[in-house]
Amino acid sequence: MAVVTGAGSGLGRAIAHALLDAGHVVVLAGRTRAALEETAAGRPRAYVVQADVTSPPSVRALFAAARDLHGRVDVLVNNAGVFGPHGAVDEVSDQAWGEVLAANVTGSFLCAREAVRVMKDQRPPGGRIINNGSLSAHVPRPRSVAYTVSKHAISGLTAALNLDLRDHGIACTQLDVGNAATAMTAGIGVQALQPDGTRRAEPTIDPVHVARSVTHVVSLPLEVNVPSLTVMARAMPYAGRG
Repeated sequence: MAVVTGAGSGLGRAIAHALLDAGHVVVLAGRTRAALEETAAGRPRAYVVQADVTSPPSVRALFAAARDLHGRVDVLVNNAGVFGPHGAVDEVSDQAWGEVLAANVTGSFLCAREAVRVMKDQRPPGGRIINNGSLSAHVPRPRSVAYTVSKHAISGLTAALNLDLRDHGIACTQLDVGNAATAMTAGIGVQALQPDGTRRAEPTIDPVHVARSVTHVVSLPLEVNVPSLTVMARAMPYAGRG
């Protein structure tokens, strides 16, 4: 059983479909039921659970539902998140900052916490957590301070999980994606702000390639961990964002 958050669109939908195609039972989690049902359409092993990852009670209910459906949780894909505001540090409002950290950091923590509780308790114990990081966890884009900080926090979360959970049969991967063509990154393929202030189109890749990478990691035995995995458009600017 795999739980995929943010499964109603974009990368989450692609990952959910790849896992379903590989034969997994998948719980599709997200805030919008109609979008989740579109992801699930025609796929008998897909289960829709409406959930808000920023709400502790909602996350607890999500994992209780997943366990009730299948008896265990083997995989969590922490995919839900937002890009948030464009702006330098002095231009980001209190509300915008809070919304980005809540969705990207608190949401990932809450889901990981509940998944770990299930994974430790089930028999046999263990499982795999895949956190959606970003190239911004290493090199920021201009005017993206909130998003960049949130993705650096995911690096810390992933490292802490790997340290604390390695003796419990739980492996954790940070998936850093560069320029997968989704609605959230639609502008990148048209005109993306560069560090020198210019704008230009950047190469993108089909999200299916990222999704296939996730299914490969999930297919590995739990004795094998992949602490970090980067999947990106080959020709995109990355090193130094140039």
